Amino acid sequence: MNTYFFADTAVLLGRSLRHITRSMDTIITTTLMPVGFLLLFVYVFGGAIHTGSESYVGYLLPGILIITIASGISYTAFRLFLDMQSGIFERFQSMPIARSSVLWAHVLTSLVANMVSVAVVVLVGLAMGFRSGAGVLEWLAVAGILLLLTLALTWIAVIPGLTAKSADGASAFAYPLIFLPFISSAFVPTATMPGPVRWFAENQPVTSIVDSIRNLLAQQPVGTGIWVALAWCVGILVVAYFFAMAAYRKKIS
Repeated sequence: MNTYFFADTAVLLGRSLRHITRSMDTIITTTLMPVGFLLLFVYVFGGAIHTGSESYVGYLLPGILIITIASGISYTAFRLFLDMQSGIFERFQSMPIARSSVLWAHVLTSLVANMVSVAVVVLVGLAMGFRSGAGVLEWLAVAGILLLLTLALTWIAVIPGLTAKSADGASAFAYPLIFLPFISSAFVPTATMPGPVRWFAENQPVTSIVDSIRNLLAQQPVGTGIWVALAWCVGILVVAYFFAMAAYRKKIS
């Protein structure tokens, strides 16, 4: 059964990736907004923001990468919704393939597309002056955190992709996720925020994730923050996967 699952998923993954290569505007669109934020905050607001860091682009980049992922997964929900509406899922169910492979193909496509977008944003950051002395292990740790976060948020995206009543509704869920980094340490230190906002910013998942990535790239001690970040990612992943599979089973039953 596992052999069939992997083979079926690989075939359906190839199908989804071909759709993306024929519509590169998806990746371009999900990359343009984060790049726009990066340019805006560095060149317009950067001079007025004091972070205690030598380079504001280096301080800002981890948060922009989170926004890139949050923007990208909205297209996962959109593509999944379109497949549901077109009846392609019903056709797949009539074929001798592993049922969950259809969802996993969309999830893996999201991972590939989002990592391409993240790479583009990092390259733009390098062009703007971002530099890091981090070694291979630190970069691998950063990539691992981003992949785990993407996987967790993608399974969240699966839920509206399966249950939404319209294409706009399927992708609109990502807006709060895109907004969440603004109330975190992504753009400014949380110490500058008023009491209740500061408490929320310091105890929501984006702050621990951003701080861990920033410390890894700056070769600073990560402390227990990285375990908090990983716990958030794994916790979100487990809960989202449970509800997504429940929605999928209900949809195909």
